[in-house]
Amino acid sequence: MSLTRDFKETIKGRIDRDPAFREELLKEGVERLLSGDVDTGKTILRDYINATMGFRELGILTGKSPKSLMRMFGPDGNPQARNLFEVIGCLQDRERLRLKVETVR
Repeated sequence: MSLTRDFKETIKGRIDRDPAFREELLKEGVERLLSGDVDTGKTILRDYINATMGFRELGILTGKSPKSLMRMFGPDGNPQARNLFEVIGCLQDRERLRLKVETVR
């Protein structure tokens, strides 16, 4: 199911004006990955990337092709851990925050 233009513009607008929402979106994407829900985590991070820096800027920061990064976060993408954690590191740097892992029972 592809997203409508209105939905994408709504997310972009909210991310632009609401730093707390932007941070929570990044956090949710990483938490989904860590919980094993890789497809949802990749989708959330792809939306976050598209609405913030875009794949072109991310490609410059990581030294990777933007098309390769788009494939990595696409529905059939299977990113290597090294590439995934490098991207997450770049996203944290850009957001000027550090995500921490916390144990919850």
